[in-house]
Amino acid sequence: MHFRARASAAAADRALQAKLSTAKALFVEGRRRAVAEIDLEATREASRAIRDTCVADLDLWLERFETEATRRGGQVLWARDGAEICRLVTEIARRHGVKKAIKSKSMLSEEAGLNAALEAAGVVPVETDLGEYILQINGNETPSHIIAPAIHKTKEEVAELFERVHGKPRKTEIGQMTREAREVLREHFLSADMGISGGNFLVAETGSVALVTNEGNGRMVTTLPRVHVVVTGVEKVIPTLEDLATLMRILPRSATGQVISNYFSLLTGTRRPGDSDGPEHLYFILVDNGRVDLLGGDFQPMLRCIRCAACLNHCPVYQTVGGHAYGWVYPGPMGSVLTPLFVGIENAVDLPQAATLCNQCGAVCPVKIPLPDLMRKLREQQMERGLRPPGERLLLALWGWLARHPRLYAPAARLGARYLKWLAGGGDRIRVLGLAPAWTEGRDFPAPQGRTFRELYAKRQGQ
Repeated sequence: MHFRARASAAAADRALQAKLSTAKALFVEGRRRAVAEIDLEATREASRAIRDTCVADLDLWLERFETEATRRGGQVLWARDGAEICRLVTEIARRHGVKKAIKSKSMLSEEAGLNAALEAAGVVPVETDLGEYILQINGNETPSHIIAPAIHKTKEEVAELFERVHGKPRKTEIGQMTREAREVLREHFLSADMGISGGNFLVAETGSVALVTNEGNGRMVTTLPRVHVVVTGVEKVIPTLEDLATLMRILPRSATGQVISNYFSLLTGTRRPGDSDGPEHLYFILVDNGRVDLLGGDFQPMLRCIRCAACLNHCPVYQTVGGHAYGWVYPGPMGSVLTPLFVGIENAVDLPQAATLCNQCGAVCPVKIPLPDLMRKLREQQMERGLRPPGERLLLALWGWLARHPRLYAPAARLGARYLKWLAGGGDRIRVLGLAPAWTEGRDFPAPQGRTFRELYAKRQGQ
């Protein structure tokens, strides 16, 4: 995923740093205010329990969902991977003579590369989430955040893009720019044959899909076209509407700092006689793409994830390098775990290391996923499979051996501390870390101050 090179470039990009700093203040402070209104820990625990209940009997809840969705006019299809997603969606498009498909934000669509497959099949895909739309007309750029895809762009950059693509006079006032985007997208809403959406949750007892947005585009995508296709992961199923109510108390608060999102849609079945809107044909494509492999293993807690992005918003690494550094669909702590699991740990060697393990992500996760623990498990797998550099493996093996021999560890720690102080030349920073110079290529290393822990402890015991 080329994380090292991307991260180094991002850390040196001052313009990007300014944008990330603004986003951090917006999301972090917003969440802090919103969660203060509820019993946060009780709600987190209830949400964790709901998600664990689903995952423990995932096959049964999926069968219940399929039964109820089918009974209400929907068709449930199953996809093993991204290639099957693309095949199924393009087959549906051909069956119904679709020429244009409008899309609400779907992370699985990103996983599958669905837009390219639609274009190859002669179908014009149009992203209608404003952030995704901005990225699409800018040469199919990839998102840098899962709920704010264009967070890395400034207002001026978007104004220049709109002027170039829309061929209209340049506007720099946000209200005018969003109105221009609505006017352009409205034509697509009214002329599209198919709507494609993700799904925040699937409700088993009613066969419904719940969709949460802030722009209203999701409602247009799912009600205006005659065909609606929902593409979502198998893990998104939950048992009841009551469970949905609980999760909706924590999702918007964790994601955007809102008590409730501007638009919340609960979509059930196809259009019935007397309905003023809704699709004539409804398809659910429920996707595995590596998720089922997590069942029963160390990484099963990742199936709880409700894609709120709280872990990104509070992560000091993401706040420094942004989303593109992670190289795939999911950035931040969630990406440092999901990407190696979905694409292969050998193809994302740096991502489990792309964290300080400070546990800010674990502390804010609304469903209590132990993200630092999972990253540690991935690091262990890398060491076992020899995927880390030989020098790193040797040094960690030496440290592990010393740690198991306390009488040798104590003098080694004293020597190590003195060596680091010597490298600092009496200062508080090490400019070049002798045995591991790569650590100080882009930053100074803090020099140890005072005595070692063992020395301080021995002195205290003596007193």
